[in-house]
Amino acid sequence: MRWLAVFLILTPAAYSDIVADVRAASAKGDFLLGDSMINSYRGKRGVTPEMLEALSWLARGALELKQLDRAEGYARETETQVGAQLKRRALDSDPHLAMALGAAIEVQAQALALRGARSEAEALLRKDLLKYGRTSLRARIQKNINVLSLVGKPAPPLDEREYLGSKPVALSALQGKPVLLFFWAHWCGDCKGEEPLLAQLRREYSAKGLTIIAPTQRYGYVSGGQDATPPQELQYIEAVRRQFYADLIDVPVPVSEENFRLYGASTTPTLVLIDRRGIVRLYHPGAMLMDELRAALNSVL
Repeated sequence: MRWLAVFLILTPAAYSDIVADVRAASAKGDFLLGDSMINSYRGKRGVTPEMLEALSWLARGALELKQLDRAEGYARETETQVGAQLKRRALDSDPHLAMALGAAIEVQAQALALRGARSEAEALLRKDLLKYGRTSLRARIQKNINVLSLVGKPAPPLDEREYLGSKPVALSALQGKPVLLFFWAHWCGDCKGEEPLLAQLRREYSAKGLTIIAPTQRYGYVSGGQDATPPQELQYIEAVRRQFYADLIDVPVPVSEENFRLYGASTTPTLVLIDRRGIVRLYHPGAMLMDELRAALNSVL
């Protein structure tokens, strides 16, 4: 019986799993179960940042199933409840709060875009960028703006003052060559999975001028989540690069948080393809398959 399943999931020892449990229900499209779990949790513990992140997963699940009214409803409720929390605490005081609000903003914008209201979606995101541009949400909001509007526009310049690998060349000096930007993180498993694909692409397309640049940034920690100073983390990034990216060891690696904010690379990897004229032709948060990468490259070559 459904009520029994909810009781078993939400025994006191399991309350900390509310995000994972609701996320699993959302992935199955079982919004009745997700609502029941959240209501049970709220009755016992009240509105918490964990509960709000769980609610945001219902919004994401509904969006994935193109149930736009439901998705927008969950997203608006999440945003309203987070707003109440922000009267008492800062957004980045709890990662669950930032995750919940970021998802709520993202879902509302994507739902508008799916309804054909892309300009309204972009306006919503730009308003929220002004509101939350000094928080951890900046890159995520910028990502969604870029998904809607960056393709077809000149590629923003990169901050290349600090780097690993070979010395970067400014994007403006690379016009005439196709450029693939590969935003990655030292902790990112999907990024490591893209390495052999990028190495193969470079072998196949180097004669046509393909240049790969692999921006990364510091996150404040190293293996196991251990806190690290900037020099310690840079040393760790270099060790990860040599271990997992050996076929790309000579690729320029600008190290800058500003690049990630400007390109909205809140998802790693993020892949950006720039044509010979310096125009963005592909903006893709998340890993890509070899056939997808080849198709994108062939379209600009």
